[in-house]
Amino acid sequence: MKDIILRIIGNQRTGFAASETEGEAMEFITEGRFTQKGDSLYLIYDETELSGIDGCTTSLKVTGERVRMRRYGEDVGFETAIEFEQGKRFSGYYETPFGPIAMEVLTNVVNNQLDPGGTGTLDIDCSISLKGLTESRNILKFEII
Repeated sequence: MKDIILRIIGNQRTGFAASETEGEAMEFITEGRFTQKGDSLYLIYDETELSGIDGCTTSLKVTGERVRMRRYGEDVGFETAIEFEQGKRFSGYYETPFGPIAMEVLTNVVNNQLDPGGTGTLDIDCSISLKGLTESRNILKFEII
């Protein structure tokens, strides 16, 4: 396991023209860990108060152009897993402290430029629907710096 510095840039676009309008970007830099197991690369980091899920750990398992994001933590009392693969739809539940919410994710793009040595970037562009609450387009960039 290698210690890394990770820059995460998120842009969430909501509303009627989510694909056409600029959203509000959020960027933060955090310490994390990087490892390789078999064909998969892992990025692991602790969420902060800025993300709204302080006390939670996020793990990204990257296998080629497929990503499995898992969020968990004893202090937060919930666990969520989301899968991203270009052109594929993922249905599941987004666990929150208030209970599960039905969720659907359509992945538009996964661009994996991570290197097994622990450098590079990972880009994910997806549309997320939390049933009855919100729909948005989310663009995420993970950069090992």
